[in-house]
Amino acid sequence: GRPSLGAWTNYGIGSPNKDLPGFVVMVTGQYPGAGNSVFGSGFLPSVYQGIEFRGKGDPVLFLSNPKGVDASARRKVISAVNQLNEMQLDGVGDPEIATRISQYEMAYRMQTSVPELKDISKESQATLDDYGAKVGGAGFANNCLLARRMVERGVRFVQLFDQGWDHHGNVFNALPNKCKQVDQPIAALIKDLKERGLLDETLVVWSAEFGRTPMAQGTNGSGENTKAGRDHHKEAFTVWMAGGGTKPGHVHGRTDDLGYGIADSPVHVHDFNATLLHLLGMDHERLTYRFQGRKFRLTDVHGHVVKNIIA
Repeated sequence: GRPSLGAWTNYGIGSPNKDLPGFVVMVTGQYPGAGNSVFGSGFLPSVYQGIEFRGKGDPVLFLSNPKGVDASARRKVISAVNQLNEMQLDGVGDPEIATRISQYEMAYRMQTSVPELKDISKESQATLDDYGAKVGGAGFANNCLLARRMVERGVRFVQLFDQGWDHHGNVFNALPNKCKQVDQPIAALIKDLKERGLLDETLVVWSAEFGRTPMAQGTNGSGENTKAGRDHHKEAFTVWMAGGGTKPGHVHGRTDDLGYGIADSPVHVHDFNATLLHLLGMDHERLTYRFQGRKFRLTDVHGHVVKNIIA
């Protein structure tokens, strides 16, 4: 498959912190239907793929040492395995072997860096209250706070997946409740980044893969639409961005009066991705990777930067 946006970003500009992954993923609720391919590296070397941090238990699977194995013994095992891998790398030159070596070393360093990152007990009570986060808890609020902590520590790309928006039914009850779960922590994240002087250099993006129809569908059997929902809709929908060189308060584009189609200034997904890369300091036409005989781009052979939104 094709690489995810996070993988392209990790490939393009790397990460300043060698003790944490350059691309971290956290999921709230049900796992994405397409699985981990949505944050995978595709045909890029797998060193650039997203690493999932879990809300409960070990933040990263198998990060803790097995029972009876201390840090010194683990270090010896990793060193021995890496020596064998380096011998194989010298012989065949497979970049995936180099990835495996670096991932073993990263995993060893993460045994120290990740527990410190995930420990929010030293955050002030005011900060916890702003986000709605709880020490020892899990959920979208905690993930937003962890995202800020990752940004502070140099993680280049943080992706939060939040499930539960597929309201084919009961949208008038379910959507307000869903919004209550995300509005407070999202506002707190932006406020927190700004107060810490990080918002200007951090791009916050809220988006989905498609929108919902402007009309409700279905009834509860008595003609009332209290159980109605909204279907998938690709013709027009909204994303928002904050920080990272964008214009505060600027609105780009317009739908028709029904909110069904685009009436002015459409933005294709290739334009959107070109703009994101530009804001992150990359030229979408020059960020390429050679695969199967040709150069590939995130934007393929398309895409224009939407300059009106740039401060």
